[in-house]
Amino acid sequence: MVEKQAVQRAAKNARINLQDEEAEKFTEEFEQILDTFNKLEEVDTSDVEPAFHPIEVKSKTREDELEDSLDSGQVFANTENEEDGKFKGPSA
Repeated sequence: MVEKQAVQRAAKNARINLQDEEAEKFTEEFEQILDTFNKLEEVDTSDVEPAFHPIEVKSKTREDELEDSLDSGQVFANTENEEDGKFKGPSA
């Protein structure tokens, strides 16, 4: 059973200010949620295969292909922030 103090403690940890009426409402809602989970635990799933996705998903990735890379002239062509073959960042 969820107690109002547990809801208030969770709200305090989450830095949420709850009025007494709100804490009471959430206490009832948490109780309903826990009841639902308890009902789910009663379901016999011993003959059910684990499923990670309800439908089969095919990968849409492509194979990696080796391509020529840019030479350093092309890499730094559109920047003024290059120094000794590296990008320059802002000074700290």
